[in-house]
Amino acid sequence: MPDFRHEDDLPRAARLVVAGMDEVGRGPLAGPVCAAIVVLDRNGPPLDVDDSKALSARAREALFAEICAGARAISFASASAREIDAINIRQATHLAMRRAVAGLALTPTHILVDGNDPPSGLPCGATAIVKGDSASLSIAAASIVAKVLRDRMMARLAAFHPEYAFEKHAGYGTARHLAALKAHGPCRHHRMTFSPLRQASLSF
Repeated sequence: MPDFRHEDDLPRAARLVVAGMDEVGRGPLAGPVCAAIVVLDRNGPPLDVDDSKALSARAREALFAEICAGARAISFASASAREIDAINIRQATHLAMRRAVAGLALTPTHILVDGNDPPSGLPCGATAIVKGDSASLSIAAASIVAKVLRDRMMARLAAFHPEYAFEKHAGYGTARHLAALKAHGPCRHHRMTFSPLRQASLSF
């Protein structure tokens, strides 16, 4: 289970406002890539937080409410499918992360980032932690916020494009999604630089 050991290993000055940051949505064929950053209240009630991928949708929603009620600060941001196509998924992910940091009500003294590729241009130092969402409570909280809010965004998109059933697969390349693409072609929320959309683009 994630805990605060990575936060506590930081130098004293860096521990003042430690934020955890994670992204969601790098792999789907449609929708934005999103990032969330969270500053937890160490003096608040304990959270039974885990990596969002290890939780059911119901558990994520319940923890999301607890995180929002008790965190010192939360910010969420995204980069659109068009931005992904324009600058590539890595750069779009970093863009979403920088936007999330810019929207945070507190200025962090250090950011723990899930993965091995933190973005440049952050206002403070950052530490990348591979599988950080299963090691750091701050990152795990950010992973839950990012996942819940992106899933809600995809459900809203489904109301405008019901033929793709985005609420069922969040834009990932499931058999149902691929069948819908074959039947209807892509919409403006699809990532045209992603396979199989890239190879099939001339036939749509």
